[in-house]
Amino acid sequence: MTIRLSDDESAEVRHLELFSGLDDAHFAELMLGAYVQTFPPQIELIHEGEPADFLHVVTSGSVELFASWNGRETTMATLAPVSTFILAATIRDAPYLMSARTLEKSRIVLVPSRDMRAIFDLDPTFAVAVVSELARAYRQVVKNTKNLKLRTSLERLANYLVHRQECAGGRNEFGLDIEKRRLASYLGMTPENLSRAIRQLRPYGVRVNGNHVTITDKADLLAFAKPESLIDDPNS
Repeated sequence: MTIRLSDDESAEVRHLELFSGLDDAHFAELMLGAYVQTFPPQIELIHEGEPADFLHVVTSGSVELFASWNGRETTMATLAPVSTFILAATIRDAPYLMSARTLEKSRIVLVPSRDMRAIFDLDPTFAVAVVSELARAYRQVVKNTKNLKLRTSLERLANYLVHRQECAGGRNEFGLDIEKRRLASYLGMTPENLSRAIRQLRPYGVRVNGNHVTITDKADLLAFAKPESLIDDPNS
């Protein structure tokens, strides 16, 4: 069902760094054309190659960004609330380079791309915020490329688990935030190679049972993974 934004949902969007400095009148104008839709799991929201008609904001649930070529498919990213996609295509009025689908029941705010471009031209503060967001996304692409090109699949998995442990507050036991086949795709591996890599990390204190991870020797895992801020720090 498609409905207009509630005050709470509008406030959630407003608090995003992309919109936080926007002039009140311009933000109200953006939200005037925006609406909310709830989608069930496994619904394709956008398809690569199609025109970028809307900026999407995930306010609940989760969304997978993925790409396909020649019968193959790969996971590019998994998005949790509150986050946006895909800004570059929206601002450039260009086709989507990725597809997106819901992983669970999700609530999405859709902001018309034409309105985004109009406010971009009118509001210098918003234009700076867009450039900042695109710069952040570009740096993340560079980090992901370095991760894929400079590390073995085993090293990529080790660093992913180090990051997940940090996200879990340093606890020795935590859950994966993604199912294994999607994790394999995200790390540039086959599911079979992921299973093999999990076994190969056992000497470094890693135990994985289903989606439950136990790290028994964090120092050994860190010594093997060698995390690097210029690859692994999402804030740098």
